[in-house]
Amino acid sequence: MRLPWTLSHYIGKHFFYAIMLALFGLVAVSMMIDIMELIRRATGKQEVPFSVILELSALRIPALAEKLMPYAVLIGSMMALTRLTRTHELVVARSAGVSVWQFLTPAIAVVMTIGVFSTAVFNPFSAVLLMRFERLESKYLSATPSLLSISDSGLWLRELEHDSPTVGEHIIYTMRISQNTMEFANVIVFTFDKKQRFMDRMDATRGILEDSNLHLFNVTKSVPGKPPQLIHDVLLPTTLTLTHIQDSFASPETLSFWHLPSFITMLENAGFSALRHRLYWHSLLANPFLMAGTVFLAAVFSLRQPRRGKIGVLVVAGIVSGFLMHFFTDIIFAFGSAGTVPVMLAAWTPAIVVTMIGAALLLHIEDG
Repeated sequence: MRLPWTLSHYIGKHFFYAIMLALFGLVAVSMMIDIMELIRRATGKQEVPFSVILELSALRIPALAEKLMPYAVLIGSMMALTRLTRTHELVVARSAGVSVWQFLTPAIAVVMTIGVFSTAVFNPFSAVLLMRFERLESKYLSATPSLLSISDSGLWLRELEHDSPTVGEHIIYTMRISQNTMEFANVIVFTFDKKQRFMDRMDATRGILEDSNLHLFNVTKSVPGKPPQLIHDVLLPTTLTLTHIQDSFASPETLSFWHLPSFITMLENAGFSALRHRLYWHSLLANPFLMAGTVFLAAVFSLRQPRRGKIGVLVVAGIVSGFLMHFFTDIIFAFGSAGTVPVMLAAWTPAIVVTMIGAALLLHIEDG
């Protein structure tokens, strides 16, 4: 029996409105908590007006919505199914021969559409605003500007000089960095004074990042108005470490779903691990399927007839299952980020496990 279009549209509409209502509630609560946290961080800082705090919080709303979407789907699906069960609309449909799998089909279609839209369209918008958020946060709250820029040609590092009375900063370029040996390949160092005027340039065949120094080898030093000078090696004082450099990379959440593959390629070509970015990209791909799985999970806790009682217990159990899903996802993602578990397995396991558990329980309840 094929589900009539009118009934499919009716069920899908209920699911969509319930999911959007749940998402609005979750984002509103998260935004209030976020504002309180930003106010706490801004306490004692003279140059942080309240308008900036509101702007920071507003810039994070799309990222929060994207992160909370699977839990909004779980709660919204439970709301929609509970309402349809309480009003006996599903009872009538099932008495007419409609199975649980048939009336969940419109819900799955709605949720998958939301998931694809979130990944392909909403994520780039969210990434742009989150990048703006991190820049403002760095300016007003953390005061830790990015030290690094990466491109197809290599890496550019900025080293501020505080101890020298004349030197202001060094701009360091390298084609590649080896994380094992801390070795830089084909290094160029541009030096500027306190007034941002060019002082000299050093070209080195290689460099090694040591404690408090960047050791350059086979250096050609060029100073304006003077002939190039060949130097065997130069010790350039630096506060850079491999950890500082890695921390300066753009976080995966600030990169669009469509731009992540090229950024991952650049990272790996530069000699860095792209595990976090690759894991995040695969998690975006898996997100629509994770949300579809939560619909099955929600149905397990929402199809009990009101006259049989214990509806409140089942609702609480459904919410607890959402927390367990979040906990399990964080653990498996931590293993993936550490390289303990393959990236694709870590990214897709939550979606597969939630779908299989939800479908198995639903089969047991309805057909078993």
